[in-house]
Amino acid sequence: MPITVSQLNIDEVMRYMGCPPDRADEALKDQVRACARELLRSVRPRWSFRTVDISSEPEGIRLESGLLLPGGDLKAHLSGCDRVVLFCATLGAETDALIRRAERLDMARALTLDCCASAAVEEVCDRIETELQGRFPGCSFPFRYSPGYGDLPLEIQGALLDLLDAPRRAGLCATGSHLLTPRKSVTAILGVARGDIETKKRSCLGCTARESCSYRKAGGHCGIS
Repeated sequence: MPITVSQLNIDEVMRYMGCPPDRADEALKDQVRACARELLRSVRPRWSFRTVDISSEPEGIRLESGLLLPGGDLKAHLSGCDRVVLFCATLGAETDALIRRAERLDMARALTLDCCASAAVEEVCDRIETELQGRFPGCSFPFRYSPGYGDLPLEIQGALLDLLDAPRRAGLCATGSHLLTPRKSVTAILGVARGDIETKKRSCLGCTARESCSYRKAGGHCGIS
């Protein structure tokens, strides 16, 4: 199913900029709206997914393909799930190119475009998650979980992309340092449980970036708590 994004939540962009929305003046909001319109013209979302059975092991979660997702945080997060949907999403190389051009001319505008892109890729993932959940009627889902969160290492990015055939299907790869390219991209793990499970919610208390969070230092939050 094609995924499109036609508008952005300006408050979310403000949070990515480290500015609580209720403290932003109209000039800043106008700048964000203009950059959001420009950014959306460059967005070409692509994505890929795969459903796999899982089993719990002392070292983490084992996919039926044989790949081990190490660490205790994801293992606890997927308690009650017997399957996961792996997926990846990208805004495309055009978005990266737009931000790079802006960086050569106006760093303030480039920062705003970058934050708009971060909000856009999360919106794409939200829509993908809704689409995937609709394929499993009667099931429950903890929130999506990505490499780099908790103790799940970024080093598994390449293996996840291989399972998703991401280079061919989404034009998405990982660098030698395990960063995604195009840069405005995401890999994620969505647990699937038969029946009800304990509701899990992303929050400041459970976030690994809590102590260094610029949103909290500015007196706000990122919007997920």
